[in-house]
Amino acid sequence: MAAALRRLPALGVSASRGVSVSVSASAAPAARALLQPEGSRGPGPEPEPAVSGWQLCGAVCLQRAAVVSRERNGMESAFTRLLEQMELEKSLYSDHELRVFEDEERIRRRQANNYDSDEEEDAGQDIVTSQDLEDLWEQKLRQFKPAARVQEADKRNDRSTLNRRLDEKLLLLVKEKVGDEEIWLLPQSYWTPGETMRQTAERTLSTLAGNELQAVFMGNAPTGVYKYKYPRAIRTSSNVGTKVFFFKALLINGDLQTRKKEDHMWVTKSELKDYLKPNYLKQVNRFIFDSSTTYV
Repeated sequence: MAAALRRLPALGVSASRGVSVSVSASAAPAARALLQPEGSRGPGPEPEPAVSGWQLCGAVCLQRAAVVSRERNGMESAFTRLLEQMELEKSLYSDHELRVFEDEERIRRRQANNYDSDEEEDAGQDIVTSQDLEDLWEQKLRQFKPAARVQEADKRNDRSTLNRRLDEKLLLLVKEKVGDEEIWLLPQSYWTPGETMRQTAERTLSTLAGNELQAVFMGNAPTGVYKYKYPRAIRTSSNVGTKVFFFKALLINGDLQTRKKEDHMWVTKSELKDYLKPNYLKQVNRFIFDSSTTYV
């Protein structure tokens, strides 16, 4: 025990107060704050988190959900037919089918030789038969025209509108000027002191679209992060690169009407590769799930 105590001063031991941890001068303020007893810290706001050497960005991954159901593939169609056949075999007669039987029985009674019209409870009343209803329904069905799955934007391959690829999820991309190059990115903004990273992402969407888009964010935690270093020519010890934190949001209503068409795109996950840089795309693909995979 004595030998162990003799080694403690090298680690920063105070003989009168016990063990203390020696820290560097740069880490001393943070260490003092951690070692200071709770309740003895001075009043005032919490210090801002310091991320030395890195600039922070909050980005929004804005998604439009599918508007219509996807076409069934071969396996899904076969399974649907099987379920319909099982339901038909195990089902009871519907109210309309029971009415058809009643109409058939009424017709048989009227065609019988001993038919007496006074015995009919509905004698003298206009009777709407099940066949009349079926004819009416058939007429309404012929007048119904379902909306087209393939829109005009799909035919023109216009990716600047939301009225395309209605059976798939779409994501918003914007064109930003980075240095001397214009590249496609998810909308992002630099973090400013005093706001959370989600607030930065919300500000990004508000600055981009104003009141044109109504969206709901899917949580307070980022779903992904991407970081990159600046070229060595402009890199400094206090400015190494940028870290981008992505937040998912679901589009509720609206569209980008005032922004130029060539400055934004609504694309599917499979179309991201046409716009995003490979390293950036790799990180984005990690938190975007695509249900378009089909099985034959």
